[in-house]
Amino acid sequence: MSKKSEVFVPDMRGRLAVITGASDGIGYALATTLARAGADLVLPVRNLDKGDKALRGIRAMAPGADIRLLPLDLSSLQSVADLAQSLMSAGRPINVLINNAGVMSPPDRQTTADGFELQWGTNHLAHFALTARLLPLLSAGNARVTTQSSVSAQMNGINWDDLNFERSYSDAKAYSQSKIANLMFGLELNRRSNAAGWGITSNASHPGVTPTNLLKAQPQMGRPRDTASFRMVKAFARLGLLNRSAEEGMLPALYAATHPRAEGGKFYGPSGFLHLSGPAAEQQVYRPARDVEEAARVWEKSEELVGVQFATR
Repeated sequence: MSKKSEVFVPDMRGRLAVITGASDGIGYALATTLARAGADLVLPVRNLDKGDKALRGIRAMAPGADIRLLPLDLSSLQSVADLAQSLMSAGRPINVLINNAGVMSPPDRQTTADGFELQWGTNHLAHFALTARLLPLLSAGNARVTTQSSVSAQMNGINWDDLNFERSYSDAKAYSQSKIANLMFGLELNRRSNAAGWGITSNASHPGVTPTNLLKAQPQMGRPRDTASFRMVKAFARLGLLNRSAEEGMLPALYAATHPRAEGGKFYGPSGFLHLSGPAAEQQVYRPARDVEEAARVWEKSEELVGVQFATR
């Protein structure tokens, strides 16, 4: 990673950061960077064996780091509630929350444990519910909350007539919907925090295009081999046209979550060609996520679907 692409990270000693999806890819790169800056980490992971391997790798880069692994399956709202209860019982204020984990493009429609289309339920609803349940700790920590969106949020929209894609499934449109909702949520949380005095600064980011595991072979998602898209991303990354690594893809989220000049209510992504790679910078909010009334509608519908409302007490 070149010097011009690095992000200044302030001293994070004594601060607690919670990062979803940190067992590999961009989440792992974020966790390693924050640990090296002195942050204490909570890493909620679905696969504890994989998480333990990641923990050892992070500690090798940041000896003595205070890291806690906790189980979290984002496809289950009960698992989200269990994680939140564990953190609430510990009672430590949270200073940084990065809603980073996600799933992408199962070829056939799948559902979460609660019956939601997998991408809508995992990428958006679970992070919405987690943030709501952690609100007292986030408020106590004057937290920076960064929610990871995607370049896919430029396309399509919220499928109000069929939020769960039960009548006509499109993996790409369902993924776009979840990432538009992520972007709307990150910005709407900041508006509501300002209005209610929650003390939270919330923004959103996207990594550009990075050759991570999202599009690799994942038999449990009905994808027995690497997708053609993944092979193409790897080829263009080798040419330097896309992010070459998770360490490059993490830069916008790292900037949004930690940099002193990163603001609430803003959207950060790569500043290179077509915003697919390059140093982190503020970007225009994608058109499908600009309507404030629609963002409020997504918020209210999400509260209804997950059965959790935002309240500091």
